[in-house]
Amino acid sequence: MFLSLHGSVTTGRVGWPQLIDTAAVAGYKGVDVSAPGALKEGLEATRSRLKAKGIRAGVVGLPVEFRKDEDTFKKDLDSLEAAAQLAVGLDCPRMATWILPSSENPKDVQRALLRKRLGACANVLARSHVRLGLEFVSPVHLRKRFPHEFIWAMNEMLAFAKECGPNCGLLLDSWHWHHAGATVQDILKAGREAIVTVHFNDAARQDPEKVLDNERLMPGEGVIDLVGFLKALHKIGYKDAVSIEVFGRGLKDMAPEEGAALAARTAKSVFAKAEIPL
Repeated sequence: MFLSLHGSVTTGRVGWPQLIDTAAVAGYKGVDVSAPGALKEGLEATRSRLKAKGIRAGVVGLPVEFRKDEDTFKKDLDSLEAAAQLAVGLDCPRMATWILPSSENPKDVQRALLRKRLGACANVLARSHVRLGLEFVSPVHLRKRFPHEFIWAMNEMLAFAKECGPNCGLLLDSWHWHHAGATVQDILKAGREAIVTVHFNDAARQDPEKVLDNERLMPGEGVIDLVGFLKALHKIGYKDAVSIEVFGRGLKDMAPEEGAALAARTAKSVFAKAEIPL
């Protein structure tokens, strides 16, 4: 496994490709890739910059807006092949996205719609042997954001991912894993092929009704069993990116490089406790 810098810890103040430089300065081995930014810069220029800084591509964000109208979706889908080729060219055949746990549509209608759209994305990615990770989002306030509850649990999202395509699996976020009530055994049962990529962060002890998605802690600062989480990933043979995704935590009051470095230090400390090398 290796640590990858997610743009959240810079609170969006560092764009692409400067995020590569921040990752290198802050002590990461990887960086989460903005597909639009990297495509604009070009594959060779992106590869050269990554190599010069000693940084790997951790995961590429799915550059398709599948949550809105059909015309927007189709336009983005038409451009997905280029992003898939970018991912392969960066030796990072992994893309990921998140799915809200509530919808304006009844659950069966939303499931059919997203299965169709994400399945279409998966088909495009499969031609380039790129995998797609789907993130379940668990907080109660987001389950109630829209009239109809949708998927928010690990096992149900994994089942849905399999419906979308054989190259689909999970973006497993420790924060959502914890708040969804998932366990180490769920990771072990899912196995290596189920996990496309990983997000890493921590949470305070709170009443579930008061938990907010945009209030997170650095790894090791809260109550999540991150040592057990990492050991389970290690046991199933997961070796790819662990992206630190933290919102809030006073990051806006820190310089971007300071926040990124703090996230790296705290994560490395948890890895050390788990006795897992980086």
